[in-house]
Amino acid sequence: MLSDGARAAETLGIVMRGAPPLGVMECTEDTHVLVVCTLCSCYPRAVLGYPPYWYKSAAYRARAVREPRGLLAEFGTVLPEGTRIRLVDSTADYRWMVLPLRPPGTEDWDEDRLAAIVRAGDMIGVTQVHA
Repeated sequence: MLSDGARAAETLGIVMRGAPPLGVMECTEDTHVLVVCTLCSCYPRAVLGYPPYWYKSAAYRARAVREPRGLLAEFGTVLPEGTRIRLVDSTADYRWMVLPLRPPGTEDWDEDRLAAIVRAGDMIGVTQVHA
């Protein structure tokens, strides 16, 4: 976990004052992170904007908990066998987002080039960044 997502967002000029704390969980080669708000639709709006319609749906919330691999597959995210899925529950008091796994072949890319390929779904964990 990255220690202070709100501070990181503020370095990018995103105003976090008044927003709940923001945690960031990092995907690794063996662990994929998926964010859900099991009770409603808590979402890091200050950073990602309004949540997609499906994020608020009871079906998404329930399937993320019961069958995350099947849910991810519907978004085109098929994880290698043995990859652990870490489900993180956003709440009214604490928001979460994902630091996606860096795609192979992007090691020498600068921040702007990397930012251009990252989508909101990648930072929720339903999709993965592709170069």
